[in-house]
Amino acid sequence: MAVILQVHFPFPGPFGDKMAKALTPLARSINEEPGLLWKIWTEDAERELAGGIYLFATREDAEAYRRMHTDRLEGMGISGVEAQILETNEALSDINGGPLEQG
Repeated sequence: MAVILQVHFPFPGPFGDKMAKALTPLARSINEEPGLLWKIWTEDAERELAGGIYLFATREDAEAYRRMHTDRLEGMGISGVEAQILETNEALSDINGGPLEQG
């Protein structure tokens, strides 16, 4: 069963188009992570938060990515990383058009 990894953390910017330009190489590398089906990038410039919502094929893949990503962010001096792994309810998500498969 696919699982959601939800992550957010304090981030001073950049945001919007500047963020997209600066982080395109990182975004491309995330596609290579084992078990990743998709990621939605999130940001809130006003509150200086960034993060993402990921769909992973397995809890194990999500846990491995969470550990690696938290270590990477902390290595960049970012603290206060919040991450949750949540199981999905595919039947209900399907009713509401939730994209629980790759693509």
